[in-house]
Amino acid sequence: MAGHSKWANIQHRKGRQDEKRGKIWTRIIREIMVAARQGGGDLNANPRLRLAVDKAKAANMPADNIKRNIDKATGNLEGVHYEEIRYEGYGIAGAAIIVDTMTDNRVRTVADVRHAFSKYGGNMGTEGSVAFQFKHVGQLLFAPGTNEDKVMDVALEAGAEDVITDDEGGIEVLTAPGDFEAVRDALQAAGLTPDMAEVTMRPENTIALEGDDAARMQKLLDMIEDLDDVQDVYHNAEL
Repeated sequence: MAGHSKWANIQHRKGRQDEKRGKIWTRIIREIMVAARQGGGDLNANPRLRLAVDKAKAANMPADNIKRNIDKATGNLEGVHYEEIRYEGYGIAGAAIIVDTMTDNRVRTVADVRHAFSKYGGNMGTEGSVAFQFKHVGQLLFAPGTNEDKVMDVALEAGAEDVITDDEGGIEVLTAPGDFEAVRDALQAAGLTPDMAEVTMRPENTIALEGDDAARMQKLLDMIEDLDDVQDVYHNAEL
């Protein structure tokens, strides 16, 4: 299935996130703690925790740190209680934004997120106001030049829902969230290592922003992503 040119936009988004890697351990630790608290500390029985631990290992987090935070979350050690809260809103030119947070103080978090939206011309919305424009999926991205036929054969055989090639030759594999690990592992076993692989909120349609609008939208996204309680930011803007 063919798709629009999105490879450059995705690389831009990941590049901006890479610039903020100083916060990555903090965010991963919160994800590990919430996943372990909700589903238990057994990696074999808790897919969400497995994904969080995979992120931790990819970020070179020591095994002792990982274990200590799983123990905290499952009651073996005292720890802070985090709750997950999702905020939705609109950015520049009506671009949709979803903000996933983990916080021990929801009053602080909602004030910070609302301030970020308002400072750069966005608006907070109500629950469900933009989420319908996104789909919860597993997403694996391969750079232009990757063997499309091989990716398609392996991915679909492993249970992927779709394989999309964009105008630049980038390949996107989409899965149901529960099938993400199986598809990722099958692709890696076949020697196909994705440039990016995650369970995400993927926009069904995008809005192209240029010039001043793109710059304002980037400032808005940067401010939201820099908030201490923010875990992930999803949007449908092409910058």
